[in-house]
Amino acid sequence: MSSDIDPKRIWYILSQVPKGKVITYGQLAEMAGAKQAARVVGNILKQLPINTNLPWHRVINHKGQLSFPEDTLRYQKQKDRLEAEGVILLSGKLDLKHYRWNGE
Repeated sequence: MSSDIDPKRIWYILSQVPKGKVITYGQLAEMAGAKQAARVVGNILKQLPINTNLPWHRVINHKGQLSFPEDTLRYQKQKDRLEAEGVILLSGKLDLKHYRWNGE
């Protein structure tokens, strides 16, 4: 059941995503053993402290886009952090084939 997902498992997997790579909400849920729990992952990440060291900015949606509205500070912060790691967004989208982390 997706509501039984352990936040600590999500945090651990997220901590393993290397610089310059991204993971989707759904992929993160699946790696934590909770297929179809992408929204639950999103809710877990929303609860992270503001000063967290976890690379929350490396989590994107399944379309290769940032989930925040483009005209928000959160969107710009995530975009800036990804670009500082070498991730290139074109028209608000990144190439998942190139940037997706597969857990290795």
